[in-house]
Amino acid sequence: MGRGRVELKRIENKVNRQVTFAKRRNGLLKKAYELSVLCDAEVALIIFSNRGKLYEFCSSNN
Repeated sequence: MGRGRVELKRIENKVNRQVTFAKRRNGLLKKAYELSVLCDAEVALIIFSNRGKLYEFCSSNN
């Protein structure tokens, strides 16, 4: 039995939105790393928060 589908809509509460962003950001960075390792692929990921902070991932050291 799988999870139900979540309705996608903007989270109005700023604190809840920031917590959700942090959790999803970490999950997305982990998935990007896993993709680069499992598929031997070069992956680049750039994320900007609503506060303008930059988060990045690059699988290559070049």
